[in-house]
Amino acid sequence: MTELAPAPSVPEASAVASDTTATAAATETPGTTRWVIPEATKKKKRHLGVWIGVPAIVAVVALVAASVFLIAPGTTVAGVNVGGMTVGAASDAVSQKLADTALVITGPDGDKIVRGAQLGASIANASSDSSAELTGADLGASVDAQTLAEKAHSQNPFWNVTAWNAKTAVTPTVKIDTKTATAALRKLAPELFVDPENATMAFDSATASYTVTPAVDGAGVDLETFRTALQDALVSGKSSVDVAAVQTVVPASASTDTVTATATELNTVLDTAGFYVGDERTVPVDRSVVASWITLATNDDGTYSYTADKAAIQKVVDTLPAAVNRDAVNGTVITDTEGETLDTVAAGVDGRALGDTSGVAEAFATQLATGKPAFELPVTVTPAQVTKTSRNIVVNLSEQREYLFENGQVVDSFLISSGVSGHDSHTGSFRITAKLTSQNMGNPDLTQAPNYYTKNVPDVMYYNGDEALHGAYWHNNFGNVMSHGCINMPLDKAATVFDWAPMGTEVTVTY
Repeated sequence: MTELAPAPSVPEASAVASDTTATAAATETPGTTRWVIPEATKKKKRHLGVWIGVPAIVAVVALVAASVFLIAPGTTVAGVNVGGMTVGAASDAVSQKLADTALVITGPDGDKIVRGAQLGASIANASSDSSAELTGADLGASVDAQTLAEKAHSQNPFWNVTAWNAKTAVTPTVKIDTKTATAALRKLAPELFVDPENATMAFDSATASYTVTPAVDGAGVDLETFRTALQDALVSGKSSVDVAAVQTVVPASASTDTVTATATELNTVLDTAGFYVGDERTVPVDRSVVASWITLATNDDGTYSYTADKAAIQKVVDTLPAAVNRDAVNGTVITDTEGETLDTVAAGVDGRALGDTSGVAEAFATQLATGKPAFELPVTVTPAQVTKTSRNIVVNLSEQREYLFENGQVVDSFLISSGVSGHDSHTGSFRITAKLTSQNMGNPDLTQAPNYYTKNVPDVMYYNGDEALHGAYWHNNFGNVMSHGCINMPLDKAATVFDWAPMGTEVTVTY
């Protein structure tokens, strides 16, 4: 048995008690020893309110924080309950709902059809297990679920209790991937699909032009019907919906009009292709030759593009110097006294010298590939010199003489016969308005004087109404008045003036 240690002597003994431990003590008698059990360690006061309150505060703070990011309970988006979700989780839920939505394919009459059977042919006793079905995922369906989820959170945040159990006023727009959906439906019912035939084009050597074989439309399934069905199912919250397979026309990707436009462009190139100096097609190129430069390429959609072969073009470029280079040829024109051209005696021809052609073939190939057929050559032009000679006629009635002027100088003069009294030739400034090598003058029914009728009057040049310069073979009395108002000239002089004076030559009749 263990002995208890004696307690030290104290002035006053007392019993100590706590709320959790009892201490035994003997009644103290003076002069005696007090035996005690050691006092237990005192327990600290428990602050239960503090320890319970802290987790509660943390929970409240967490709840408040969460309410900022969560969507209100009971909120639905396109038939999907997204309450209590984050925007990201809600977005995933909507997308998954769309992907899982089943489309039960029916014929035009609404009867379910068996997978693998021709769409549109109803099967009387088809079970739901054997029905042809596709899902949104099979059709490559998608929706902007992120935007829908963001709007749901914006309109119905968790912290707003008045927004709980609400629907978002957002209509989703479902899209389907054309290639994915077509492939799935084609696999399900290949009989409904007929591939279209693109328009084609080729160069026809017989006509030296590009000709087009028209496109032929194909057939397929109306994908808009499936897209609409998916969207309606998503809005209504349905997980399955019947869809009637409606056959539709599938146009060729390379239509007749599109390919014809390319052929027309190329035929225009063939019409006008060549090497130009200014606006002049100095070196035309045969249509078949140009076509031999062109290489057609079929694009992914069946339309056409084309390029040109610079090596083939170079063969023509090598012949250009002989076709382009030439010396200038001077010209001569007849003018009036004001310098306005009345006639071109000899047309001037500019000289030209071909420049560097080292890059012409490549540049022309690049240009042709853009549909531009006219290539302007690098040429140095030497302008032709043109000599101008002014001409005019003066008839002096007092002298009964006609003068021919060139550049203000008299080059010839000779006697004439003008109108007799009563048929005087009119004075004034005129121009030659008509020229006839021969004409019958007068009235064949009135030949008695003062009337007349003269056949085959030569070299007639009208200048004032019915007044004319002309030759006179019926008299040789030049230098005296003889006519009915015209200017009679000796036959040789009339022929000379007729060739010398172009239309528009100025005629001055004066005293």
